[in-house]
Amino acid sequence: MTIVEAIKQVMHDAARPLTAREAFTAIVDRSLYEFHAKDPLHVVSMQIRRHCAGIDFPSAVPNKHFQQHGDDRYSPLPEVLRSKRASKRNISHAETMPLIEATAGSALSTLEDELWALQAKYLQLFEAHMLRELKLLSPMGFEAFARDLLQAYGFKDMKVTSVSRDGGIDGHGKLKVGLADLNVSFQCKRWANGNIQRPEIDKFRGASQGKYEQGMFFTTASFSKGAIGATTQSGAIPIVMIDGPQIVRMMVEKKFRVESNVMEIPAFAL
Repeated sequence: MTIVEAIKQVMHDAARPLTAREAFTAIVDRSLYEFHAKDPLHVVSMQIRRHCAGIDFPSAVPNKHFQQHGDDRYSPLPEVLRSKRASKRNISHAETMPLIEATAGSALSTLEDELWALQAKYLQLFEAHMLRELKLLSPMGFEAFARDLLQAYGFKDMKVTSVSRDGGIDGHGKLKVGLADLNVSFQCKRWANGNIQRPEIDKFRGASQGKYEQGMFFTTASFSKGAIGATTQSGAIPIVMIDGPQIVRMMVEKKFRVESNVMEIPAFAL
């Protein structure tokens, strides 16, 4: 669903003219469109005005979807109004210039959508690349990586357990929760393929029970349905399961061993 389709949908469902803010709130409440802009309310307002009959400015588009009621309320038109200029054929260059200028804003909006789509594709490829790199770490290297990642998230006193003394636990530390410190253990499985089964979770929980209040299980692979179902058990400590893709998302969120290049995209705000 495009942003214009989402706006029309909430207006149709409301069965009354809406302000841009009311339309924006309804779209967010119903998750009809995922906004990426810093000021999504402004985006909704501009899209309504650019597609509103009787409102003309350089970045307005020729095809109109909305009509205005008073100063700040809008409703969908019974049918889309299409500019007569858009349907002309074989007209001169001088005659096409006003149309080109009028549709420039539409082209910018389309290009911005394409940029966001490219960013999503880039993140997908980046996640796959980082996951391949993580799978190249040694088991001990992956344990140290998990320790440092937890520290980036605010855990403290994180330590990797000696291999000869781990007892089924790769490391432990503390997490500040209110006024108390929560004792946390973690386990790491740097697997190239396959998935973590329920017995691995039960073994880790058994080694942590009585000493820790929470367990963190990291893997570069995935978790089976049985393992996921063992996240919480009555009378046992909860286990937080973090698979490969989630590890990469955590790295991006905390800028942990990840650098971000900022590409500024100016938006019309006059």
